[in-house]
Amino acid sequence: MSDINPQIKKTSSITISSGDYHQRWRLIKDALARYGVVIGGLGVIAAVVMIFFYLLYVVYPLFMSANAESVSEYSVPELALGNTLLLELEEQNQVAARFTDQGKVVFFEPATGKIVLTQAVAIPEGTHISSFAQGSPINEGAVIYGLSDGRAIIVKHQYKVTFPDNVRVITPSLKYPLGEAPLVLEESGAALEKVAVRVGDDGTTIVVKTADSAQSPGKLRLINFQKEQSLFADEAALTRIDSELEMPVAGIANILIDKDEANLYLLSNDGQLGFFDINNKSKPNLRQQQNVVDAGQKVTSIVFLNGDISLMIGDSSGLVSQWSMVRDTLNRPAMQKIRAFKVSEKAVIALNAEQRRKGFMTTDADGVVGIYHSTAERQLIQERVSSALPIAAVLSPRANRLLLQSADGKMHFWQVDNEHPEVSFKSLWQEVSYESYPKPAYIWQSSAANNDFEPKYSLTPLVFGTLKAAFYAMLVAMPLALMGAIYTAYFMAPQMRQYVKPSIEIMGALPTVILGFLAGLWLAPFMEEHLAGLFAMLMIVPVFVLLFAFAWQYIPKSMRENMAEGWDAAILLPVILLSGWFAFSISVPLESLLFHGSLRDWFRTELGIGYDQRNAMVVGVAMGFAVIPTIFSIAEDAIFSVPKHLTVGSLALGATPWQTMIRVVLLTASPGIFSAVMIGFGRAVGETMIVLMATGNTPVMDLSVFQGLRTLAANIAVEMPESEVDSTHYRVLFLSALVLFTFTFIFNTLAEIIRQRLRERYSSL
Repeated sequence: MSDINPQIKKTSSITISSGDYHQRWRLIKDALARYGVVIGGLGVIAAVVMIFFYLLYVVYPLFMSANAESVSEYSVPELALGNTLLLELEEQNQVAARFTDQGKVVFFEPATGKIVLTQAVAIPEGTHISSFAQGSPINEGAVIYGLSDGRAIIVKHQYKVTFPDNVRVITPSLKYPLGEAPLVLEESGAALEKVAVRVGDDGTTIVVKTADSAQSPGKLRLINFQKEQSLFADEAALTRIDSELEMPVAGIANILIDKDEANLYLLSNDGQLGFFDINNKSKPNLRQQQNVVDAGQKVTSIVFLNGDISLMIGDSSGLVSQWSMVRDTLNRPAMQKIRAFKVSEKAVIALNAEQRRKGFMTTDADGVVGIYHSTAERQLIQERVSSALPIAAVLSPRANRLLLQSADGKMHFWQVDNEHPEVSFKSLWQEVSYESYPKPAYIWQSSAANNDFEPKYSLTPLVFGTLKAAFYAMLVAMPLALMGAIYTAYFMAPQMRQYVKPSIEIMGALPTVILGFLAGLWLAPFMEEHLAGLFAMLMIVPVFVLLFAFAWQYIPKSMRENMAEGWDAAILLPVILLSGWFAFSISVPLESLLFHGSLRDWFRTELGIGYDQRNAMVVGVAMGFAVIPTIFSIAEDAIFSVPKHLTVGSLALGATPWQTMIRVVLLTASPGIFSAVMIGFGRAVGETMIVLMATGNTPVMDLSVFQGLRTLAANIAVEMPESEVDSTHYRVLFLSALVLFTFTFIFNTLAEIIRQRLRERYSSL
C-alpha cells in the first residue's frame, strides 16, 4: 500500500501541472487576442484620422488668403524719353517694357530698373502720335500708334529666350507685322483720334476714329487686312477691306475688338455702349445700344476679361461692373450686366485683366491696388502701392507680379501670391452668374478645349447627384431586402433558408464593375426599349400573385397539405417569373396602343419630360441590386437572432405570427435593421463604378428619374487622372472627397447614436 501511494501522488502532481500550463496558455492567448483587437481598432481609427487630415492638408491652400508685398521701388527708367502710354511684363518677369508718347520703347529689368534695351518706333518725320492702343496682350503683344496725318504703325514687342552657359537670357525686340511703312488709314489726312487693333494669324482688323474738323465731323472706319497666300509667292499678299460705320454714341472714348475679330464695342465717357457685329467686314451691323453706368457717373476705364466675352467697366464712383454677351429670349446676342464690384470710393483709373484666369486688377486715384476674381466674386488683395497718383500699371502674364508707375516718378514692383482665386463659398455651393449664361446656375465644368475657359466648380450638382443615386438605389433595395429578410428569417423553412441566404449573400461578391458594365451596355438599352413593360410589371406582378393566391384556395386539400410549411416562396417563383415575362412581352404593343408610338416620345411631347438612356432609373435598379445583399444579410441576422422565448411567448399568449413579427420581432431587431439600412445607404453613397458606367455622368440638377446624374465618387474617378497636381482643379477634387468623407462620417455617427437608443429602448423585451 505504501508502494502505491507515491505513484498516485506523482500522477496527480503531473496532472495538476499540465492543467496549470494550459490555463496559463489560454490566458496568454486571451491577452494576445484582446491586445490585437485593441491595436487593430486603434489602427483603424488612426487610419481614418490620417485620411481626414491628409484630405484637409491638400484642401487647406484653397482657403488661404492671397497677399502682395513690395519687392523694389526705383525711379522710372529713361523718364526723359516721354510719358508712359503702356507698361508691359514678359512671362518670366525678367524684362518689362515702357511705351512712351515720343515713340520710344524702353526695355528694363522690373526688379531693379536697369536698362536692357531702348528702341524707337519708326515714326515718320513731320508727324506726331495722336492716339495709341494695345491689342490683345495674350500671344499677340501688338500695339498701334495713330498718327496726326491719318496713318498708323503696328508694332509687336517680342522676347527671345536663350540659354548660354545654362543661364536663361531673354532678349527683347520690336517687330512690324504689317511692315515698317505706316499704313494709310484715312485718305483725307485727318488725325486719328482713337484707334484699336487686333492682329491675328490670318489677318488684322483696325478701327479708327478721326478727329473732328471745321470742314467735317470725325469718321469711324473699320479696316481689315486679310492675308492671301499664293502658291508661287514666298510672302502672303494683303487684301484690304474698308467700311465706314455709323456713329452710335457721341464722344467715343474707348474702342475694343474681341479676339475673334467678330465683335466691336464703342464706349463714350458718359457710359453709352454701342455693340457691332463685324463678322462681315464690309457690312458691319449695329446690334445694340445701351447705358452701362449709373446716371451722373463717367467711364474711367474698360478692359476685356480673359476670353473677350465680358467687359469690365470702371467708373468715377469706384464701381467695376461686368457685362457679358448672352442670348435674349429671341436668341439674339445682347450685353447683360451679371455682377458688380465696389472696389473704392475713388475713381477707378486703371483696369488690368489676368491673361490666364478670370481675375482682374484695379487701381484707384489714391494708389490703392485691388485684385479680384469675377466668377468667385472675391476681393483677394487690396494694398496701397503708392501715395501718389498712379500713371500706369500692369499685371504679369502669370499674375504673380505687378508693376506700377506713379506721378512722383517712381516705379513700384510687387510680388503677388494668389494661387487659387477661383474658389469661394459662393462658387462652390451657390448659384453663380457665368459668362454667356442668361441666369445664375449650379454648374460643374472643370475643363474645356481653350485656355480662356471659365472654370465652374459648383459641388452642389455633384452632392445632388450622389443623394439622388443613393435615394433611387435605396428605393429599390430597401423593400426587397427587408421584406426578403423578414420572410427568410421568420417564415421560411430552415432547409430552404440554407439555400436562399447564402445565394443572396453571394450576390454581394459580384464586382461592381461587372454590374456597371451590364447596366450600361445591356440594362439601359433594354429598359429604354421596354419602358412601358417596366411600369406595367409593377402592376401585373402583384395582380398575378393575388390571382394565384386566390386560385390556391381551390386546389385540392390533399395537394396543399403535401406542401411543407415555409416552402410557399418556391411555388411563387414561377408565377413571378411568368408575370414579369408577360409584362415585358406586351411592352411594345402596349406603347403603340396607348401612346401612339413610344412612351419616351409621349413623355417628351405631352409632359415635357426628356429621357436619357443612362438615367437614375437604371442606376436605381443596378445599384439596388448591389446593395440588396448587404441590407438583407445584416437585417436577416438581426431578425433571426431574436430570442425564441419572445416569439414563443407571444404566440402562446394568442398573438398571430404577423402580430408577433410586427410587435415583437421587428421591435427587438430594430437596431440591427436600422444598421443594415444605414450600411446599405453608405454603400450606395460611396458607390463608384456603377454610377460611373450607367449614369452618363451629366452633372445636372434634375429630380426626374429619366435624367442622368454625376456623383462625387464618380467625378473623382473620372477627373483625378487628368488634373494637374496642386492645381485648383486637383484641390477641389480633394475637397469633394473631404465632403463625401465628412458626410459619411456624420451620417454614420448619427445612425450609431440612433441605433444605441433603439437598443436601450427595446432591450427590456
